[in-house]
Amino acid sequence: MNLMKKIEAIIKPFKLEDVKDALGDIGIEGMTITEVKGFGRQKGNLGEQSGNQLISFIPKLKIEVVILEEYLEPAVQAIIESARTGKIGDGKIFISEVEEVLRIRTEQRGKLAV
Repeated sequence: MNLMKKIEAIIKPFKLEDVKDALGDIGIEGMTITEVKGFGRQKGNLGEQSGNQLISFIPKLKIEVVILEEYLEPAVQAIIESARTGKIGDGKIFISEVEEVLRIRTEQRGKLAV
């Protein structure tokens, strides 16, 4: 049985090409990118309007890849090494199990669809 994992990585937008190249170097070619906004421990960018403190959400990118479990650790390391700046807000990586993948065009399932 081929176990599959989904990696969701929240990164700084200017690191996208580095992450894409690093994943490509280990054979991961497909990914989905979504523009997202959020904040973590740094609480976003603080500003004031009419005496009230406002939290503005920081623009980030979410990268999603579904891979076979054997690629998990190399993929995680590739993301960490290529996305890290060493400064606050470098992002997070979330890993979850994927029960099934189905390619719509061919109806291939599992490993063949990844």
